Amino acid sequence: MRVLIIGSGGREHALAWSIARSPLLTKLFVAPGNPGTAALAENVYLRTTDIPAIVSFGLAQKIDLVIPGPEAPLVAGIADALAAAGIACCGPSAAAAALEGSKKFTKEIADRAHIPTAAWASFTHAEEAHEYIEAVGAPIVIKADGLAAGKGVVVATTLDEAHDAVTAIMEDKIHGAAGALVVIEECLVGEEISVFALCDGEEAVYFGAAADHKRVGEGDTGPNTGGMGAIFSPPWATPEVVEQSMARVIRPALREMARRGTPFRGFLFAGLMVGEDGVKLIEFNVRFGDPECETVLPMLASDLLAALQAATNGTLRDIKLDWRPGSAATVVMCAKGYPGAYATGSEIYGLEEAGRIEGVNIFHAGTCAEQNGILANGGRVLAVNAVGATLREALSRAYAAIDTLDWEDGFCRRDIGKSALHA
Repeated sequence: MRVLIIGSGGREHALAWSIARSPLLTKLFVAPGNPGTAALAENVYLRTTDIPAIVSFGLAQKIDLVIPGPEAPLVAGIADALAAAGIACCGPSAAAAALEGSKKFTKEIADRAHIPTAAWASFTHAEEAHEYIEAVGAPIVIKADGLAAGKGVVVATTLDEAHDAVTAIMEDKIHGAAGALVVIEECLVGEEISVFALCDGEEAVYFGAAADHKRVGEGDTGPNTGGMGAIFSPPWATPEVVEQSMARVIRPALREMARRGTPFRGFLFAGLMVGEDGVKLIEFNVRFGDPECETVLPMLASDLLAALQAATNGTLRDIKLDWRPGSAATVVMCAKGYPGAYATGSEIYGLEEAGRIEGVNIFHAGTCAEQNGILANGGRVLAVNAVGATLREALSRAYAAIDTLDWEDGFCRRDIGKSALHA
């Protein structure tokens, strides 16, 4: 199979790392890729949202399967354009991708499919949103309706924080058009997990559970980021919780999307809160999570490409996934200043030595290559993954790799997985 992965981050590096092992693969491209994917595939300079150029490349190169990593091209309709050109794509149509493209749409699907979720309301006028906050009180969750690179959600513990969030999103327009509408939700209490399912429109296959660490500071403090680290599998993702997630959230959503004539294909990512009364939906995403992808895939023993092919041709019922024993952890290294302003261009030393530590995989998330050196070229720069017999061993290996690196302008959280170790 000739395969094209769309994206340039740690998720796409992990996808390439896994797919490169498949006996089904004959040629792998990544667009635009990064220095990590360059060691596994041919990088092609195409912008992830330049859908006509991607379709043209797919036709010229006789691509058998396109795998979009990020959400933006999916929401923009890349799967529809590829389908029209006769190219298979492991990802949802634009209509189905609205599950991530609109928080309000997700809540409407949840209500229609009887999926347990937080009480909510939506607003297009800031004044009405402020009045609602005063009426219901805090803590409360404020969400920009559209795509905001993982930074459009504010968990407000006070009324002032809630009002400030509405002002920033709706009046100051810090997320642009994504904040023209806000969803305001009840603040759920419990342990958060990310549950993944691979879907073919009718069938859904469980694809692992992870716990992401969204806030930039240790102890879950500071602003939300795109993800500072993840663990597989958190102790609160028990077999009962996984079964609830599939039975009460994933499969009802799949049925409702099919009922609407917009069947969902690809990775469906449910952000869930595990509380005393079971699981409740926080949000849907329509692609593999990042850094969860870098955490889950090293534990997959099955052929990823075969599973993705089955999701595109409607034969997931014939797929059984096998998983390696043990645990995995990923710690994300970021440029100082992230998620605010940060500098790029500093060189990172010690990558080869760190990558030789047993069980360690270093996925490039925001790097570039220059004069045989690797430079930081983003906010989240490296996803340092490790696997081990236990979570403690996986974390120890990941932090040992980080301590081997020499990058003066980088930082990471030192408490990834800490709560799980004591759960």
